[in-house]
Amino acid sequence: MWGNGEQIRNWTHVSDIVAGTILAAEKIDDGTAINLGTMERTRVIDAVRQVLRYTGKEHLPIEFRPEMPTGPMNRVADNAAARTRLGWSPTVKFVDGLHSTIDWYYAAKDRAQVAATLGLRLTER
Repeated sequence: MWGNGEQIRNWTHVSDIVAGTILAAEKIDDGTAINLGTMERTRVIDAVRQVLRYTGKEHLPIEFRPEMPTGPMNRVADNAAARTRLGWSPTVKFVDGLHSTIDWYYAAKDRAQVAATLGLRLTER
């Protein structure tokens, strides 16, 4: 993991982004920028631990890479304009979206192939 894991991020489920994008296309005609992110704050380390827990890999060690760039310590969208102008707010909580994404991934991919390439996929850029 790049950094110490204390970085705060917000991950927004694709279904919420799609719904917000459609609303923006229907309701905004003046080019106004709208943030569609959730304001749910999640530390990167907590997201990693949730992935490991949900996939049954919580015994695996987490390697921290503090020398690697991490961006700002706190990056969370302000979706006030989306709520006001579009009536939009996200409906999928981070942990629920993460679990459904993992479930989809395992259902759509060959599990042995995923296991064989997971390490590379998590670290390649």
